[in-house]
Formats: sequence, C-alpha cells, structure tokens
Amino acid sequence: MASFPVYGGEFSEKEAARLLWRAGFGPKPGEARALAAQGLSGAVASLLEPQDARLVGPEPVDEDGNPIAPFDLWGHDALWWIDKMVRSNQPLVERMALNWHDWFATGDVNSARYSIAQAKLFRKRGLGSFEKLLEKVTTDKAMLVWLSGIDNTRWSPNENYARELMELFTLGASDDSGYPYSEEDVREQARALTGWRADWHEDVGLDNFRFDPSYHDGGTKTVFGKSGKFGWKDSCQLCLEHPAHARYFVEKLWSYFIPVPAPEATRLELERKYKRKYELKPLLRAILKHPLLYEGPAMVKPPMVFIAGMLRARERGIDRDSWAWISDLAGQRPFRPPNVSGWDEERWLDTSSFRGRWIAASYITREDEFDHEGYSTTETPAEAVDKALQYWADPALESHTRDGLEQFGRNVEEAIEANWQRGPHRALRQNALRILVATAPDMQTC
Repeated sequence: MASFPVYGGEFSEKEAARLLWRAGFGPKPGEARALAAQGLSGAVASLLEPQDARLVGPEPVDEDGNPIAPFDLWGHDALWWIDKMVRSNQPLVERMALNWHDWFATGDVNSARYSIAQAKLFRKRGLGSFEKLLEKVTTDKAMLVWLSGIDNTRWSPNENYARELMELFTLGASDDSGYPYSEEDVREQARALTGWRADWHEDVGLDNFRFDPSYHDGGTKTVFGKSGKFGWKDSCQLCLEHPAHARYFVEKLWSYFIPVPAPEATRLELERKYKRKYELKPLLRAILKHPLLYEGPAMVKPPMVFIAGMLRARERGIDRDSWAWISDLAGQRPFRPPNVSGWDEERWLDTSSFRGRWIAASYITREDEFDHEGYSTTETPAEAVDKALQYWADPALESHTRDGLEQFGRNVEEAIEANWQRGPHRALRQNALRILVATAPDMQTC
C-alpha cells in the first residue's frame, strides 16, 4: 500500500492561517496561533472532529437592531447563512456546507424554508458519507423543486435531475463517444427517478412532498448496461458504482482545497480510500495534511470566504441587511448560484466583482473611521501601516505589498502643506490604509 504524502515542514501561524482559510473562513484574532500550537495532526483533527456546535458572538440584526427574519424578508436568508460562517465554532463543517451548496447548486425555489433546510442538510451530512448525502439531496424539497423532481412522472419523465445527477454531481460531462454515459442513460435514469410529488396551496405554496408509487415507472430500465426495475435509490447507487465516479469525485473535492491537480499517485490513493465506504473524513484528513496545501500555490478566496473572514477578523457579527446585496455584487450570494453548475471559481476576481470586495471592506471599516480631531501629527508611514494591519488582526503580507502601502503613506505626507493638515491627513491615511490592506492582492488569496 502506498504511503500518502504528509506535509512535514514548519506548522506555524502562517500555515495554520492558510488551513483556516482553506478549511473555514479565516482566523479570528489569536486563532491561528492557538491552532498552530496543536501541530498539523492536532489542528486537522480539531477541524474534522469539532466540539459541540456553538455560535460565538452577537445575534444577527438589521440596521435598526431588529432580529433578522430569514423566512420572510428579502436577503435575510443570505444573512442567516453568513452569520453561521462568521460565528460558527465548526469552520470546516460550515465551509463544507458552502462547498456542497456549490456542488449541488440550487437556486431560488420560492421558499426560504426549503433553501435553509437544504443548507442544514449540508451541515449535518457534510463530513459523513457521500452515499447518504446523495440520497438525501435527491429527495430534498429544494432540489425536487429546482430540478423538477416533482414534475417527473411515469407518464412524462423529466430529465433535469437525471442529467445533473450524472453530469454535475457524480460522473462529469459526457464526451462525444458517450462516455461515461449516454443520452439513453439519461432517459432511463429519469424513469428510475419518477414518483415524487408535492401539493400546491395558494396560502402556503408547495407542501406535502412525498413518494407516490402510482406516479413511479415500475418497469425495467437499462442504465450503464445494467437492467432492473430501478427506483430512485438505485439511480444514486448506479452512479456511485460507475467506474468514472471515484475519479470525478476525488478531483472535484480536491479542487475546493488545492488549486493544482493532485499527483496521480495521490489521486489513486484517495480514490482507494473513497471507494471503501464513500466516507469523506478519510479524504479530507489526507487533503488537509497534504504538502501541496501548504507548499503549493495560493488560491483565490471565494467572495463569501473573503467577506466572512473580514468580519471574523474584526469579531463583528451581522448588523445590517447590506451583506445580502454586497455578497451578490462580489459574486457569491448564498442561495443564488448563477446556474445548476454552481459558481465559476476561475472567475472569482474580475473588474465587476472586485468592486463588491472593495465595498465590503468599506462597510466594515466605515464605522471605525478616525476623525481628524486629536489624531497623531507625527505618525510615520511604517507606524500607519502597522496600525492598519493590527486592525485586521495582523495578517501576513508580502514585502512588496508592505512597501507599496508604506509608499502610499509617504505620498500622503508629501501632500501635507500646512501644520493644521498634519493630523487630518494622517487620520484620512489610516482610514484609507485599512481598506487598502483588506483589498491588497495578498488578502484575496490564501
């Protein structure tokens, strides 16, 4: 049996912070130091086997101090989830829930209750068995609405979920040769998935979701060359047992944590681990301890990770409605993926969505802005940068980024023409530096 590569270098605050960004939403003040003290194995174990779930910090409210209403008010479903990202003491659980939301991308189903219930499903099952998760997602109310499961009957099979079950969730896109599945497999899978229904009521919308055998096609289906009177559970199992599944699954899971492909030997070992019982923790443990996570290239932080990470660094909770539209502007509003494929991780940073990141930083810093009254008249550019970094819990910056920030500080000083400007200019410089630190290239990656 091949030994699996494990990172053997120094596990300092820098490495611990990267782990918390990749497997969570970044460190709160002092959290990276505490995690580093546990060593690599202890740190990964603490993420995989977290303590009892708690939300640490103030309850989420709107601008007027009212509790959020995630089932009733626009955008408050997003606030509900962002709050969990910021306050949860189980960062990997919450990060995997967000990853599964991208994997099983489900958009607006006209019911925040169903959307939030799906997010809770991802949180509950996200570190367990993919087999069980896939079965639960297949019969999840939000998914049954989103991909037409309740419109899939023996009289009129609907192929939406059958296609995405294979193309996006388990096997990958089919090529011209029909591998790993054919259009006939899509049609036959749709037949196997028939039978789910819901009722519509004017006052409540869709409810009473159930499996109705009379709506199910009980005939023989042929999927991937196998024949039988397959039902919805068989449909899931056939995908899991398909020769293409393990590789597709491992490569996709790996990509959420490491931006370069896994070496072949590593991938094959992960596939071997996975095919035992479709369990996630053995794979996650191996990925989070792999050398490429710590020695490989940086990853761009997804918008929600960037936003939640800034709030965590400031130990600040949800205290305004604005985070719903700001996250949308930044390119990743919870419960609103762009399509069934989820978000395009290769386009996290562009000239449009970066504006959302800038606005997010400005919304956090604006309530802490310095007035010119009484501000230091002698603060040096280096001292100003140190102060701005302390505001964000002292993130590590590359030396050239630090040099650029200090040069900005010197430029401000050169603009001072009168004694009365010394304090005001330096106060404005500090306000600007806080935003510049948050939006620096180093802070967009981890």
